[in-house]
Amino acid sequence: MERTVLVTGASSGIGKATAAALAGRGHRVLGTSRNPEALTGDQRAPGVEYVALDLGDEASIERLAPLLAGVDVLVNNAGESQSGPLEELPGEALRRIFQVNVLGPVRLTQLALPGMRERRYGRVVMVGSMLASFPLAYRSSYVASKAAVKGFSTGARHELSPFGVWLTTVEPGSIATGISERRTKYIGGESPYAADFGTMLAALDRNERAGITAERVAATIVTAIEAKRPKARYAVGSNAPFVFALRRLLPGGVVEKVVHRRHDLSR
Repeated sequence: MERTVLVTGASSGIGKATAAALAGRGHRVLGTSRNPEALTGDQRAPGVEYVALDLGDEASIERLAPLLAGVDVLVNNAGESQSGPLEELPGEALRRIFQVNVLGPVRLTQLALPGMRERRYGRVVMVGSMLASFPLAYRSSYVASKAAVKGFSTGARHELSPFGVWLTTVEPGSIATGISERRTKYIGGESPYAADFGTMLAALDRNERAGITAERVAATIVTAIEAKRPKARYAVGSNAPFVFALRRLLPGGVVEKVVHRRHDLSR
């Protein structure tokens, strides 16, 4: 059945691949971009209608209320990546990442839920990160934001399921989408953390270059949307089935060491 879908951050990466996949399956797809008029041809997913949205601007979010009232599927994909030692993260940077990665998506969800509930059908997909399950040093603000959206989704999921509305989180591992070029970094010139921070970033960039494609993540999002009873979490990439099984079997301290050694941090 054709559904109306809204995918945030649909001009690149996972959002663009997801919007294209859903449009190709016959759905009406609305894709958001901060500046749709500036998108060139190759930045537009085929068959997708583009609308303006800046998750850092509450007024921009509220302007989408009329559209969201008729949306059957909401994919909260847009977000920002941030790195830096906890001690040196500016308050304004923390407020922004929580606005963009958490408060904005939650508000979009709130605006979409009444219509979904009344029609007794709805799907809300939060695009999280495997780092929410496997936290990494110097990524604490990003990890916390992705853990927060997963918490909202998992916590509220059974509030809505009696109405045919399902909330789920898709947690990608390393993805080759060029996100490393757009990551914001906060570290002082004389920081005592500089050496470890640089080591972690180099490993993170290396792992992302070797990561899965955006299209593979999009396929997992489509699976979650089309499931009769979507699971609370879908993980994809970075050997997800193996590492999550390992996480259940090994002590937390061992898992922590494995995560950090994968990013060339010895302790």
